[in-house]
Amino acid sequence: MVVGFSPFCTNRAIDRNIPKYILWYMKTILNIKTDKNVKLAAKRAAEELGMPLGTIVNAFLRQLGRDKEISFSAPYKPTKYLEKIIGEAECELKAGKSAGPFATVEELRADLES
Repeated sequence: MVVGFSPFCTNRAIDRNIPKYILWYMKTILNIKTDKNVKLAAKRAAEELGMPLGTIVNAFLRQLGRDKEISFSAPYKPTKYLEKIIGEAECELKAGKSAGPFATVEELRADLES
């Protein structure tokens, strides 16, 4: 093989910048456009998991090809406003200021209207 040339890439200028083991091991290079902040956040998350971002992207692409579906999930993280309301409700509950439980809808309605 000629130095700086790969059978996987036709652009020799690109080949000089990519280590040979990557060109030999990988079948293709995927270039995508994304927001800089999105990439940085994903890279940090990958580092926290102890994995390179490329490994995570490859795993996602394999899963997409295998399952033909995309699933997104995010941990539940309440807003500051919701945290404040939950804290107030917990304080009311501990102080005995909360209403309920109600046996019927009529009891609940009567409490709400009082």
